[in-house]
Amino acid sequence: MKNIEKHRNIGISAHIDSGKTTLTERILYFTKRIHAIHEVRGKDGVGATMDSMELERERGITIQSAATFANWTHTKSGEADSINIIDTPGHVDFTIEVERSLRVLDGAILVLTGVEGVQSQSITVDRQMKRYHVPRVVFVNKCDRSGANPLRVAVMLKEKLNHKPCVMQIPIGLEDQLKGVVDLVEMKAYYFEGANGDDMIEKDIPAELMDQANEYREKLIDCCADYSDEIMEQAMEGNYMDIDKALIKKTIREATIRLDITPVFMGSAHKNVGVQKLLDGVIDYLPCPTDVENKCLDIDNEEAEVVLKSEDAQPLVCYAFKLVNDRYGQLTYIRVYQGTLKKGDMITNMATGKKVSVGRLVRMHADEMVDITEAGAGDIVALFGIDCASGTTFTDGKNNYNMTSMHVPNPVIELVIEAKNRDDLANMSKALNRFTKEDPTFQVEVDKESGETIIKGMGELHLDVYIERMRREYHCDVQTGAPQVAYRETITRESKFEYTHKKQTGGSGQFAKMSGIMRPMAVEGDSEKVYNFVNSVVGGRIPKEYIPSCDKGFQSCMESGSLIGFPVVGIEMEVQDGAFHPVDSSDMAFQICARMAFREAFEKAGAQILEPIMKVEIATPTEFQGNVVGNVSQRRGAITGTNEEQGTTTILAEVPLSEMFGYATDLRSMTQGKAEFTMEFCKYSPVPRNIQEELIKKYGDKAKARA
Repeated sequence: MKNIEKHRNIGISAHIDSGKTTLTERILYFTKRIHAIHEVRGKDGVGATMDSMELERERGITIQSAATFANWTHTKSGEADSINIIDTPGHVDFTIEVERSLRVLDGAILVLTGVEGVQSQSITVDRQMKRYHVPRVVFVNKCDRSGANPLRVAVMLKEKLNHKPCVMQIPIGLEDQLKGVVDLVEMKAYYFEGANGDDMIEKDIPAELMDQANEYREKLIDCCADYSDEIMEQAMEGNYMDIDKALIKKTIREATIRLDITPVFMGSAHKNVGVQKLLDGVIDYLPCPTDVENKCLDIDNEEAEVVLKSEDAQPLVCYAFKLVNDRYGQLTYIRVYQGTLKKGDMITNMATGKKVSVGRLVRMHADEMVDITEAGAGDIVALFGIDCASGTTFTDGKNNYNMTSMHVPNPVIELVIEAKNRDDLANMSKALNRFTKEDPTFQVEVDKESGETIIKGMGELHLDVYIERMRREYHCDVQTGAPQVAYRETITRESKFEYTHKKQTGGSGQFAKMSGIMRPMAVEGDSEKVYNFVNSVVGGRIPKEYIPSCDKGFQSCMESGSLIGFPVVGIEMEVQDGAFHPVDSSDMAFQICARMAFREAFEKAGAQILEPIMKVEIATPTEFQGNVVGNVSQRRGAITGTNEEQGTTTILAEVPLSEMFGYATDLRSMTQGKAEFTMEFCKYSPVPRNIQEELIKKYGDKAKARA
């Protein structure tokens, strides 16, 4: 029988290149899940265990979150604990992988580097942890690097992330002299010796570090005193050294779980220093499943909140947080919140109401699978062959519960994609279907005007990875380009028209005549077709049955203007007079006459091109405000307002859509990745004369090429 209090579900998150995957590799080595260490960009060509995708090993980055499990025997208590670990990407483009992992985890390790400390993506990851109330410990990594200062990083935690850091260790040596750490709870020095730091040697604190150790021990006790009256009493008496260790650990654990404080550990994953003590810290200070309050909604009781109990005997509730489609079918990662899930069980998909059978139940170790027969409360496992969407709740049918969904950010970049060969179309379609199912931030749509397939994502790297995966996994060669901007055409002044359509080809011919006025109308909002038809014909000059034909003919011209072939908006057509022939006039004759009259009038009415203007909202640290405003102006944007709050400036602007391509990448580069933006359609506005001439020339060149 498993002891759920000895169970931890943790994620490892950080800014890109902070050493998350290297740390996970060391954790797997010290917990004896693997027997040899491989580096992320290792010369042996093997690559880190958790970077199982070929692209990840080539680029040296994590693209997909990967799950594994391990057992750790606490170095002090000797008790064995089981840990589920999810290694998440650091790059902002793969933020959904972090989002969905944190949605199901009980605790996390936030990795910071000893040199750079809190970086842009550290801020994003911390925001995500707060969103899901995930307690975390901090591991200050890369203390062996030149310029490392882990104690300064602890101060940055307070300044930049608004945490209350609780420094648990101080380093023994720094940079190339890093040998170990001083544990401020135990007040002992720990050295990591042997080929891979396997031997953790406990010694007395070196004399030269004693003053610093005492100083930080006092800070540790003062931090705990805020959360324990007993510790506060002893601290006020000046007793900092003889306080019960179990009481200190209990106080820090409770405050960490409440998100009041953040324990700070330090070391170097690459040099195998401090990893074992970090694992002890995970067991000592991060929550087990029963310490965390997980809620769901009771569908039968007007979606009232229900607190789930992490007990195997309860009715089953589990949540699908990640999907992977491969050649063997769909692999669904799930977190069991309460109850027991067994191979062969029938479970209910709460989104569809359908019952499905659990055919194969596995534990994941990166891309390897270990078959199991059952999983209990608190477990993170995977199901094979079950069709569902990401974010689906499963129950055993006894309760009608639904978990709340995860936050999915909106895509910020888009590209037109097309297969180079017609033979690849089927494979491209399969790939796009699979990727959109796996990744909610990767979206596909077909532009109804241009017929182009548009892919949307979180950044250029995000889309690059999917395009590369199409080539490798689906042998599908594709080419990409900027999507077509949805321009419109309109007129600026009134124009009279008079046109006679006459055709005689033996037998009955065609005859229709009409005259009237074409007028401009105000284009408001994103009205797709602003068009109005006015019938002012009197005395039966055009028979009533042909009036709808005139309207139909005009409307057909609204679909494509003569400047650049885009839809026409903002036009009122008034027919005032005309003539007909009792034999030769017909519905078709009046439609043709209306089309020709429209084209004639359009040329004389000061035709112009309108472009979509986007309402853009940019949130940037105030220090970058000048750069951001300058860049918006370069993009023909108009600033409509700014607002500053707690070091962040929000800039509101109206910018032409044609100038917004590639903006996500530019904004990140000019703000060190710290700024974010959203945009939505605002209105149509005339393009400048020089750009209009350029567009007309391009359209003419394309028409010639087609001819």
